[in-house]
Amino acid sequence: MPPWGWWPLAFVGLSVFSAIEYRARTAAERFSAGLLFGCGWYLPSMSWMWFLTAPGFVIAALLFASLHGVASVLSGHSRLDSSHVVAAPALHTLAETLRLSFPFGGVPLATLGISQVAGPFRSVAGLGGVIALTWTSWQIGALLARRSHRLAGERAWRRAAWLGSAAVILIAPLAPSSSDSGRMLRVVAVQGGGPQGTRAINSDPREVVERHLEATQLVQAPNGSDATDPIHLVVWPENVIDVVEFETSREFDEIVAEAQRIGAPISVGITEDVDAQNFTNAQVIVTPDGRISARYDKVRRVPFGEYMPLRGVLAAIGAPVDLVPRDALAGTGPALLDIPTTGGIERAAVAISWEIFFAGRVREGVERNAGFVINPTNGSSYTWTVLQSQQIASSRLRALETGRWVVQVSPTGFSAFVSPSGEVFDRTGVSERAILDKVIPMRTGHTLYATVGDGPWIACIAIVLALCVIVDFRRRRSPYTGRR
Repeated sequence: MPPWGWWPLAFVGLSVFSAIEYRARTAAERFSAGLLFGCGWYLPSMSWMWFLTAPGFVIAALLFASLHGVASVLSGHSRLDSSHVVAAPALHTLAETLRLSFPFGGVPLATLGISQVAGPFRSVAGLGGVIALTWTSWQIGALLARRSHRLAGERAWRRAAWLGSAAVILIAPLAPSSSDSGRMLRVVAVQGGGPQGTRAINSDPREVVERHLEATQLVQAPNGSDATDPIHLVVWPENVIDVVEFETSREFDEIVAEAQRIGAPISVGITEDVDAQNFTNAQVIVTPDGRISARYDKVRRVPFGEYMPLRGVLAAIGAPVDLVPRDALAGTGPALLDIPTTGGIERAAVAISWEIFFAGRVREGVERNAGFVINPTNGSSYTWTVLQSQQIASSRLRALETGRWVVQVSPTGFSAFVSPSGEVFDRTGVSERAILDKVIPMRTGHTLYATVGDGPWIACIAIVLALCVIVDFRRRRSPYTGRR
């Protein structure tokens, strides 16, 4: 897992675990193996959650690890003996699929898919997203662990698994994808810099605004001979402006002035007060003529970060719910922003911060013909770079899944451009002030995954698991089967 990982190690880990899981003889042994494997996976890679809620971090890691403990128990069922090499990867992939939507709408962090965005199988993401990439990785790991055939029918299952894995890997580069539309967009991303490990409740929001204004003033407005290469969009990070009402604020006038100077709209992250209990988190487009031409309110909120689940229950047992004094209101609109340019309207899919971990948020904008993706985020609450590194990896995964450029911008890092092939450009350092300036092609068309989503792949894995149960059940009832 980022920031420490190297993609081949995933297959080593999966292979070792698959061998241990297969050799376990009792349900307790299998559950323990799955639980410990999950703890080794999630405790380091989700350690950033400690800064939001220490008890929640421990509970979440144990809960997700337990899902793999249960998957290991089920994979050792007597009806799945000869098909274990196929059934176990299917069960563990379904355990990961459950984590994409449960609890609190899903916690799709530290997924197996992000460990493979730099590996040779990453094109599978454009075919079947993170679920297909997870299954392929797990299936290969299980096959590497199993070289002997002790049960009747086991050789056939291994051959089927190799054929299935090879088919997915070989078909992926040939599957429908996106292409350049012929239109180019010059995008400038602004990272204001500043310290990490800060929280909104104990910091001055004006300092963040001033850092980003100072950084934006370094952007040179095209003129003279440069007028043939205009800037089309400037992107500020998530919630760098925290005001009661943006349009009547001092900050709005300052953004308009910069948009006029540069001659381009600015996409800026804002939070606005609703009442004493609620606020909004939105990304808006401010045009040089002083209008807000588009707005997207964040739909997927961070549990324990932007809202407090079970606030009343947690308060009753003395939990520090005051760390999140108000709850963000969830948006309801589609995940897109329309950007006015001299050549017409360009559409961007938008995933604010946490939403980049949810493939469906990006797909929603791409399905509506967005030509690229912006991911304004704010990782300044976290001291380490575990979450920030995984977010870059998730941006790479979303780029591969949709065939779109992704522009990630954060106040304190990391900010970067990511190509449709998952290559990272101009990644910033932590806490530095930086201006990223790149001309990116707008994309058109859809990858297979962007068209069909997760549903068919979940169904396929469930069908494979059902076949394992049926075939092994019939084999065990046949008087002609036995051990080899």
